[in-house]
Amino acid sequence: MVILMIGNKIKELRKRYKMTQKTLAKKLYVTPQAISRWENGIVEPSLQAVVNIAIIFNVQTDYLLEVDLKQSVLK
Repeated sequence: MVILMIGNKIKELRKRYKMTQKTLAKKLYVTPQAISRWENGIVEPSLQAVVNIAIIFNVQTDYLLEVDLKQSVLK
């Protein structure tokens, strides 16, 4: 199983930029509940949302999509 750490990355960046879930949600045209669900690993954001998050926080999508290769069955 490949573990994506995207929720943790979103939360880390949001806090670094002192942004609330509500503020980020408005920028992405989603609900604050969607942000919460992403950050808690309940669901993952769409590809378009990942691109928009990368733009908002000025990071590469690769940073957001970092895969935990130790957990990967693809080795």
